[in-house]
Amino acid sequence: MNKDNVVIVTGGAMGIGRAIADRFAKDGSAVVIADVSGAVQAATEIADSGARAIGVSCDISDPKSCEAMAADALSAFGRIDTLVNNAGLYSTLKLTEFSEISPEEWQRVLTVNVMGQALVTGAVLPAMQAQGSGAIVNISSGTPFKGVPYLLHYVASKGAINAMTKALAKELGSSGIRVNGVAPGFTLSEGVKANPHQIEKLQEISQKARVIARDQLPEDIVGAVAFLASEDAAFMTGQTLVVDGGAYFH
Repeated sequence: MNKDNVVIVTGGAMGIGRAIADRFAKDGSAVVIADVSGAVQAATEIADSGARAIGVSCDISDPKSCEAMAADALSAFGRIDTLVNNAGLYSTLKLTEFSEISPEEWQRVLTVNVMGQALVTGAVLPAMQAQGSGAIVNISSGTPFKGVPYLLHYVASKGAINAMTKALAKELGSSGIRVNGVAPGFTLSEGVKANPHQIEKLQEISQKARVIARDQLPEDIVGAVAFLASEDAAFMTGQTLVVDGGAYFH
């Protein structure tokens, strides 16, 4: 990884996002932790290890908050090379039959998971276009590939991200910006472990569905993200890599 690389990780204060931020910091990148809470503390911990990092409070469903976050990143480091669109709603959700998901809950999940990624991408895009380069990695999910039931609003939101990754890759390729995705399986992040409903319903069944039959951890995802952001993937765009221990072959 280029030592001058500047990476924004949304939802980077904990769980999968924090593991991704730690990896980029270890590789020498400057890291911007963007999260609704805990961003400054996470960035302080990363900086204490000798890396360059700042934390920015950001609500990805708020356009002004996204624009302010991008401006803070530019003010601190002068450029934006990589965006990891990781923030989203999942760990607090309960498995619910389609007919029982309220319109308000549909709107909440779609606003954060779909519009949120679009707003953050739009906020960093001018800087990447001015540079003539950039890498965007969208964190989606393996659920749209497998048709997981009882989380239809979430599955729909991540299916939209997979589609947006392809369409945006075509739109931004001429600007030197690559757009790819990583689709994790059921991951034992901090948030998921705090939701006994998800642990009870999904942990064992997820293990049994995998060729690599063990729990998936946040650290299992970071290698694919780092690869797609790197020059090793310079000729890849519009792709979504499923990282789930072989539960789905894509």
